[in-house]
Amino acid sequence: MDQARREAERRGTTLTALIEQGLRLAIRPPQLVERSTRISLPVSRARSGLMAGVDLDDSAALFDQMDGVG
Repeated sequence: MDQARREAERRGTTLTALIEQGLRLAIRPPQLVERSTRISLPVSRARSGLMAGVDLDDSAALFDQMDGVG
């Protein structure tokens, strides 16, 4: 009960309101969850590693390389 009182105070509500909210959540009908569609991610067949001059530790240079600058 002490923890519930502290939580109600933290939320700026009354203990009664917090208990009512908890009861509503506990007795509500289960919500239907839409089944997600399984997706297939493409697999890269690239070889040779990084392009020459690409430094993964330099994000600004990496963005420039991706934008075709430099």
